[in-house]
Amino acid sequence: MPLDQFARGDVSPSSDIDLLAIVEGYEPRFSPDDYSIYSYERIGEIWDEGNPFAWHLSIESRLVYSSDQSDFLGELGKPGSYKACRQDCEKFFALFREARESFELQAESRVFDLSMVFLAIRNFATCFSLGMLDIPDFSRSAALRLGSRSLLIPNDAYRVLERSRILCTRAVGDPITHQEAQIAAEQFSCIQKWMDRLLAEVRQSCSTSLTTV
Repeated sequence: MPLDQFARGDVSPSSDIDLLAIVEGYEPRFSPDDYSIYSYERIGEIWDEGNPFAWHLSIESRLVYSSDQSDFLGELGKPGSYKACRQDCEKFFALFREARESFELQAESRVFDLSMVFLAIRNFATCFSLGMLDIPDFSRSAALRLGSRSLLIPNDAYRVLERSRILCTRAVGDPITHQEAQIAAEQFSCIQKWMDRLLAEVRQSCSTSLTTV
């Protein structure tokens, strides 16, 4: 299968392919360095939980090989409803604040801190899109694709954050300069206000749901 047909179909030079192996018991053929390894039982559990990872697999994964020609994920059907939007958005908001504080206090870990800021932004946006909107977005640009709720920061600042994440996870790309780090850091207040606004919407929705049950 051509590379550009895998996953969501938005392959770029900085893209990679994540491989998931679903196994029964210990399977020495698959190294944790190369694969995310889950048991059939655990996959079933996260499916029932409506976990964002289950939704990600349901929508965007592609079967590469099956020893018995079956499609286990396909046979599971649609994952359960996602009920942890507020909890997950609060978790990634806290991660952002911790990374921001670390960036502002110590220079030696700045690229890592920018990487964690990007992780928080992306996962926050993904959880928000899954819990609050009709179409979940698992892409690296999820925060920029929320319509009127999108994160509005300059593209160069967002790309510095994205590059930092790629550098820290795959050691690929040009180093982040001090000037580039500052360009990204200048948007921290805007990012925090964006998260505050969307989290208030999530909390309001959860409160409404609770009072109308």
